[in-house]
Amino acid sequence: MSGKGGKAKSGGKASGDSAPKSTSRSAKAGLQFPVGRVHRLLKKGNYAQRIGNGAPVYLAAVLEYLAAEILELAGNAARDNKKQRIVPRHLQLAIRNDEELNRLLGDVVISQGGVVPFINPELLPSKTSKGKKESQEV
Repeated sequence: MSGKGGKAKSGGKASGDSAPKSTSRSAKAGLQFPVGRVHRLLKKGNYAQRIGNGAPVYLAAVLEYLAAEILELAGNAARDNKKQRIVPRHLQLAIRNDEELNRLLGDVVISQGGVVPFINPELLPSKTSKGKKESQEV
């Protein structure tokens, strides 16, 4: 016991110094997705022997973009159905109505998503019914 007021000194720099706060790599890149976590998962996943510093930033940016795109389309689908919350049905409608997202997630099954409504045009009543009646009277 050194008798310095009961406060234990922490390791590292002295607390009295006004050291600049460390900023996360996500903040440096202007992203919401965690760059550090993506880097850790890339290293632990044994995808390659070495992972560069730019790879997790790029991957986190791509994942954030895809998430934002899907959420925007799903939010539009929810608003079209007069709902405040996004449910799996809205995600399904958003993905299946977008050509590129549908190709990317073509093999994905969304639980409780349902199917996109589609009626074959041949099964719908024809709109040229007047033209047919006039030609039959002749």
